[in-house]
Amino acid sequence: MTAVSADQVRPLEPQANWTAADVADPAEWTYRLSAEEIAELEVALAVARSRTEEVLEVRKDDFPLPTLGPVLAGLANELINGRGFQRISALPVARVGFDDASWMYWGTGLHLGVPWPQNVKGHLLGDVKDQGKRLDDPTARGNELGGVAQAFHSDGSDLVGLMCLDPGVSGGESLVANAVGAYNKLVESEPELAAVLFDGLPYDFRGEQRDGATPFYHVPVFSEHGDRLFVRYIRPYIEASQRHDDAPRLSDQQRAAMDAYDAFIYDPDNRVEMTFEAGDMQFVNNYHVLHGRKGYEDDADAGRVRWLKRLWLATEILGPQDRPDRFQAAGATSHWSQNRTKA
Repeated sequence: MTAVSADQVRPLEPQANWTAADVADPAEWTYRLSAEEIAELEVALAVARSRTEEVLEVRKDDFPLPTLGPVLAGLANELINGRGFQRISALPVARVGFDDASWMYWGTGLHLGVPWPQNVKGHLLGDVKDQGKRLDDPTARGNELGGVAQAFHSDGSDLVGLMCLDPGVSGGESLVANAVGAYNKLVESEPELAAVLFDGLPYDFRGEQRDGATPFYHVPVFSEHGDRLFVRYIRPYIEASQRHDDAPRLSDQQRAAMDAYDAFIYDPDNRVEMTFEAGDMQFVNNYHVLHGRKGYEDDADAGRVRWLKRLWLATEILGPQDRPDRFQAAGATSHWSQNRTKA
């Protein structure tokens, strides 16, 4: 039995529909920091450092952005209620250095939302770089794998942010796909398969479950709440759940539904590609768009290693009543929140 029937599914949030042609101009989704805004970030950094030596202790009030702050509030609204992705460019990483750039990124993120833990270690300012994990390691997370491409997926928060400290040698282009548009097309073409994905699917916990808990959890691909669509989709983790003997077996119908959704997700007309340069920040709505990347090359001997910093953020635009209960877990109630650490 599915959570809903085919005649109950309906198109949602048409304002978030876009095609590759609609977002073909990078200027529409890139905000370039001005010299004055960079200076404001540096002043805010000085204020924050005067109050604490620990970046994770910095709060929004410790990082005042009187001019840039309202701009970020507008971008947050676009992320939640509009296009669902945004790039902010021109942070001068080469001049200020990796540490100060990371503080500035943290402070910028605080004006978009509240940081949530990204793993069982409680990382709040995570690393996306080659951390020596193997692709066949069942506990490896995507941010730990070097060089390989990443399938389209969502993360466990309202917003995910990435800031590029070093783009590496080549490759690593970021890919963003419209999860809402793909959902609406699936509803229109095969509503019975769309209905299947409103039922919970098993996900591999990657070894990060609470002590004594099952090594898998359940979450639907699609959830409707208050006329909003919430998408959570990481197909590699769904498939990986099958390594656990006590996990529910995926049915032919569930696989067919995921295949049909993938066809829309991976359609070139449903995505945009962007290249990261040092100082670029990307923020995406995890419920409305999926993100991935192309493979890349490092040259560790030359000191060119692709390195991104990551934030998971709970936007203040969505209050607790505005999300389904299952999307609250990464916050204060999760066992991941028992620690607050940097990567």
